[in-house]
Amino acid sequence: MGIRLSLVAAVLAFASCAFAQAKEPFKVDNDFVHKQFGSNCSLLGSQLPMVGDLNNDGVDDIVIPANCTKPLVNAAEDGYRVLDPYNSFFGYGNPKVTTEFASATPELRGYALLIIHGAGPDAWHSDTPKAKFLIINLPYKEFAVKKVGLNKKKKKTIMAIYVEEAGGDQMTSLVSWDGRKYKYSPLGSSLE
Repeated sequence: MGIRLSLVAAVLAFASCAFAQAKEPFKVDNDFVHKQFGSNCSLLGSQLPMVGDLNNDGVDDIVIPANCTKPLVNAAEDGYRVLDPYNSFFGYGNPKVTTEFASATPELRGYALLIIHGAGPDAWHSDTPKAKFLIINLPYKEFAVKKVGLNKKKKKTIMAIYVEEAGGDQMTSLVSWDGRKYKYSPLGSSLE
């Protein structure tokens, strides 16, 4: 009887260890970034990734701060779209051209935001996420994923990326999903 109890206890202990390991939080590291966006992108140590439902589909998405040296090189192979919502707002956002623009803040050259739209129960760390985006030329110092009120009368809210911009004027802006792409809006301007 004692042997059976010991055997049952050992099996339960093993099962609880296996379950605890399966429930560990998913780590975002350079291996994950390289798998999703290629070896030209690496994590920035200055800020942690943030999770939120950016495309309002009920599944968590993630925003990862990164440094990407050649954003267009792996786009087709790794299945992501390169977007430049900042320069699009100011009139011309073709990433094939704007990747060559010199940054007004040289220390931010190569800074990017990597966005993964989640799919299924594994959300953003699914083997086949819904979509992936690499946002370039956004002069961010810090960012946060937060709810934004779009229309006070309708009380509609969405998740968006609040951006504290680097540079002399210390602007704050939003980057939000419009159903097709991410768009830039200086704080106080309309998102609709």
